[in-house]
Amino acid sequence: MGQRLSGGRSCLDVPGRLLPQPPPPPPPVRRKLALLFAMLCVWLYMFLYSCAGSCAAAPGLLLLGSGSRAALAPPALATAPDGTPPRLPFRAQPATPLASGKEMAEGAASPEEQSPEVPDSPSPISSFFSGSGSKQLPQAIIIGVKKGGTRALLEFLRVHPDVRAVGAEPHFFDRSYDKGLAWYRDLMPRTLDGQITMEKTPSYFVTREAPARISAMSKDTKLIVVVRDPVTRAISDYTQTLSKRPDIPTFESLTFKNRTTGLIDTSWSAIQIGIYAKHLEHWLRHFPIRQMLFVSGERLISDPAGELGRVQDFLGLKRIITDKHFYFNKTKGFPCLKKAEGSSRPHCLGKTKGRTHPEIDREVVRRLREFYRPFNLKFYQMTGHDFGWD
Repeated sequence: MGQRLSGGRSCLDVPGRLLPQPPPPPPPVRRKLALLFAMLCVWLYMFLYSCAGSCAAAPGLLLLGSGSRAALAPPALATAPDGTPPRLPFRAQPATPLASGKEMAEGAASPEEQSPEVPDSPSPISSFFSGSGSKQLPQAIIIGVKKGGTRALLEFLRVHPDVRAVGAEPHFFDRSYDKGLAWYRDLMPRTLDGQITMEKTPSYFVTREAPARISAMSKDTKLIVVVRDPVTRAISDYTQTLSKRPDIPTFESLTFKNRTTGLIDTSWSAIQIGIYAKHLEHWLRHFPIRQMLFVSGERLISDPAGELGRVQDFLGLKRIITDKHFYFNKTKGFPCLKKAEGSSRPHCLGKTKGRTHPEIDREVVRRLREFYRPFNLKFYQMTGHDFGWD
């Protein structure tokens, strides 16, 4: 039947080793190793996912070591039966800033308020955990004051692994209150258990409606006010406006209603913001003084670690931010961070900070100090702290 091969053998008689053979089944050991490797991958994934709750703020852990604090209970919002997010049941009237007047007429809203400095990019590890946690309403707010050192304080605080803060100023309680608490909460960063959510908007301190609105959100909100010598603060405020609008009148002409009589024009916001005692009275109608911390803008420059220690204690945080995190930049005249949040490089505030002030007539400065002195003394009594401006 078949063709005969040499030696009298048929082609059907070719040995099996010359035909293609199926691959041998994997030995049992190899299958066990593959199964073990798959189980290890699943276990590692579940471990990384579950440890997110205890690895709060990975950049802070890498730079500073872990920190802990007593968890602050976030204020809860009622959810509608159909599951829609909560909103305020009314449309608020526009806020009325106490510090209006000349500067509002000039339209001199600072670029820092409109477009605050963009925070440093998060590290890859921080990005890994960014999807974890939940958005909460802030448990602490830096409410003032403008040109007092609020940006510096927030940047320093963000080094702490238990602090999560919005980079830009939300301006919710003065400009956007009608958008509702759900909108406000959505602006906040995600936080894990044991972390504090914070924001800072300096204009809250001089906005009449802000105390009642924040109290309505949560009566337990902790409030931080960074204050500075009101005369120096007014000059700094004017300097900021002057850098953007060189054609504005002189500081002296804006300060007085009548230069001859020496009557101070308190309608000018640069002057009015510094009457701290007047603004504080509105806040004490809604919050006890123990829920407010007054940070010295001068000490924030001369002793940043000391002031940050007070702030960390006030917030119930472990004292992690210390002297080792700062160095003094002689060029800017301000302390800078050796390592900012999510970065391994030194970080100083932007070039809009630390501007050189114009030369102001000494007589004008003297009259301003006389004007502020009684308000300063009352402010010392109200806060129980002498800031030494007189």
